[in-house]
Amino acid sequence: MLSKTKQTNVAITTIAIFVATFMTAIEGTIVATAMPTIVGDLHGVRLMNWIVSIYLLTNAMATPIYGKFADKIGRKPVFLLGLLLFIIGSAASGLSQSMPILIICRAFQGIGAGAIMPVTFTIIADIYPYEKRAKVLGFNGSAWGIASVVAPLLGGFIVDTLSWHWIFFINVPIGLITMLLIAVFFHEQHETVPAPVDYLGTLWLVLTLLFLMLGFQALASAHGIVNFLGLLVAAGVALWCFVRRERRAADPIIDLKLFKNRPFVVANVLAALVSGVVIGYETYMPMWVQGVLGMAASFGGFAITPSSLMWVVGSFIAGRWLTKMTPKRILTLALLDILVGIVVLSLVPESTPYVAFLVIAAVMGFGFGIVITTTTVRAQAVVKPEEIGVATSFNTLSRTLGQTLMVSLYGVVLNLRMAQGVAAHPDVNMNMLNRLINPQTAVSLPKHLLPVLHEILYSGLHNIYFFSVVIVVLGLVFNALDRPARQ
Repeated sequence: MLSKTKQTNVAITTIAIFVATFMTAIEGTIVATAMPTIVGDLHGVRLMNWIVSIYLLTNAMATPIYGKFADKIGRKPVFLLGLLLFIIGSAASGLSQSMPILIICRAFQGIGAGAIMPVTFTIIADIYPYEKRAKVLGFNGSAWGIASVVAPLLGGFIVDTLSWHWIFFINVPIGLITMLLIAVFFHEQHETVPAPVDYLGTLWLVLTLLFLMLGFQALASAHGIVNFLGLLVAAGVALWCFVRRERRAADPIIDLKLFKNRPFVVANVLAALVSGVVIGYETYMPMWVQGVLGMAASFGGFAITPSSLMWVVGSFIAGRWLTKMTPKRILTLALLDILVGIVVLSLVPESTPYVAFLVIAAVMGFGFGIVITTTTVRAQAVVKPEEIGVATSFNTLSRTLGQTLMVSLYGVVLNLRMAQGVAAHPDVNMNMLNRLINPQTAVSLPKHLLPVLHEILYSGLHNIYFFSVVIVVLGLVFNALDRPARQ
């Protein structure tokens, strides 16, 4: 009798992981490219950051759940479920005809995406040893570089000649191909873990994340401070209940013992901070190019292409450096590189030529690649082998949570500055800024008001990057607290 046990095809499984990463990468870049057009079409500049933040929030809430179930029932079924939900959410987003509906569909899309990154990294940790892991992560990261070249061309073409709705439909065939490759070529021998699911802990974690992000969103409202403090208190209570529950749970959704591991904590804090800087840069740079410089959507996407390409280079360099230097030193060098780029970006004048942004993007992308790769490998290396799945899931959660909170803060910073600018100039209004952000509708604005509108948008974007400088400096401080022991 022949054995029914099948062996994983490592090469094709790696390709499938690459395709999944590519799908995630191209989705993010295309949405950033099309954001000004979406805002102009649906008239929702005040809700713009929700297109990104709701996706990140539901992603963050789903990530630890997927990570735990990946340990319980196996990586494959969880990964396939996440891909299916992501495909359905993408199709629904493409069918959206209003900003509220699009936000709801993006929330569903985020629930599916919550499985892709953590389970992908966990599979890599399963099928590759530590000494090869960084190199494979670098190869996998090259999907971002390829997407950075393809997405602006494809996104710009879709937005300029077809409709922004199609930027979501493109995920459907890519997702189906990925599901087919994983279903056929990835096989695992996984024993089901009998411990009960920590549903109550999951609920308290979800409420903590929800209240926290809603609190930051509330800062831009009329009674922002009061609402913010109220939701912050609610988040604190939910967090207390979560911690209390995790201490008693037979199989906690997040093992609190991990927080006694200083290298693990520092790696995840840095991943969260830098991921927040990344999302701010990638979300608002196309807006600068389109709204301030008045260039087409494709140029907005290409403005961040060098960042993605150099991210790949940084990932490979991190793999080499990890065998020669301590993670602490590697991260210090990378954070200083990012700091140089973000400081320059926060100081450039309104008349800065387009090519300058390409250089800045390359400098920052190199640092991004080193930091994210190093913190991912370090978070996996400083825990026990049986904790790699949970550690990887939490690392992904940290990155997503950092993006979720930071994109909310960025939205508050931008909205407040634009509101101040509109209040100071009675001849302009928020609807004009909606039209300015989309080059196709900006041509209909009164020419004598364009300088004022450009200045308002430019000032708001500058404030975002000033804030990013503070975040990078904070990252350097946290990195100084790490232990320098080589891993």
